[in-house]
Amino acid sequence: MGYSAIGAIVTLILSLLAVPRAAAAPAGKVWRIGYLVAGSTRGIHEAFRQGLRDLGYIEGQNLVIESRYADTQLDRLYALAAELVRLPVDILVTPGENAARAAQQATHTIPIVLAAGSDPVGFGLVASLARPGGNLTGLSLMSLELEGKRLELLKEVVPTASRVGVLFNPASISAVQKWRETESAARALGVQLQALEVRRAEELERAFAAATSAGVGALIVWRSFLMDTHRTRILQLAAQSRLPVMSDMRAFVDDGGLMSYGPSIPDAFRRAATYVDKILNGAMPGDLPIEQPTKFELVLNLKTAKALGITMPPSLLLLADEVIQ
Repeated sequence: MGYSAIGAIVTLILSLLAVPRAAAAPAGKVWRIGYLVAGSTRGIHEAFRQGLRDLGYIEGQNLVIESRYADTQLDRLYALAAELVRLPVDILVTPGENAARAAQQATHTIPIVLAAGSDPVGFGLVASLARPGGNLTGLSLMSLELEGKRLELLKEVVPTASRVGVLFNPASISAVQKWRETESAARALGVQLQALEVRRAEELERAFAAATSAGVGALIVWRSFLMDTHRTRILQLAAQSRLPVMSDMRAFVDDGGLMSYGPSIPDAFRRAATYVDKILNGAMPGDLPIEQPTKFELVLNLKTAKALGITMPPSLLLLADEVIQ
């Protein structure tokens, strides 16, 4: 064989090696994932499932997903976590801190991936974001620098709102930090904040009555299990009070809120699949840094804006990642 032919073969081999290849799931085993959810949403988040498929995991072939739902009854999480551990599963995936805490109590050895946490350090789940330690890692959605931006965007849409209410659960670990960031932005914008603290669902009506009495012109809702669980009621009360709602949760806009700005939840769940893949390929969860959000989305609801008599600034319509008609 001549040098030219050998050279051609070598070139071909090198070119094939240089072509990026899709990651492949570990061969020869059917992996079992335990999916533990504090809420009542049925089914695995599609973005997470798609992320797994992209990495070569196919349900019914090399993957089984065992799902357990607490239906918003947090005390059930501990029994459900123990049930998954007894199966046993190879890895546990939880969307939030409440389920993650139950999972940690159930096992110190099975890896746990937090798919969309808020403040895992504040909750005491990990030692630090850089080196979690223990058997838990994953993603945190907390991004304090966005608190001021949300108020700025809300003020741009509702410039007449001189007083803005903040609906939150004071028991939330990150509430103090969020308030500090929002208060700083409020001073710069000449806006007064009205704290509307809600620890139980029964306090929602009182909070909205207080907002009306104080002359609140718009409302910010901070993400928490309580707020997400009672999202429908919150939006009903906001509509009755004719209060435009800004949230860090996209689901609020889907259900009738005015706008949201925050981390992309689907992106977080896709990224959670990469953590599962790394761990199933031998990585130790305690050595995998907890990832903070890098993709954010602005979502606007024009139907709600019209009902409230609000005209969306054209500049925001151009910036929005999605506009709900």
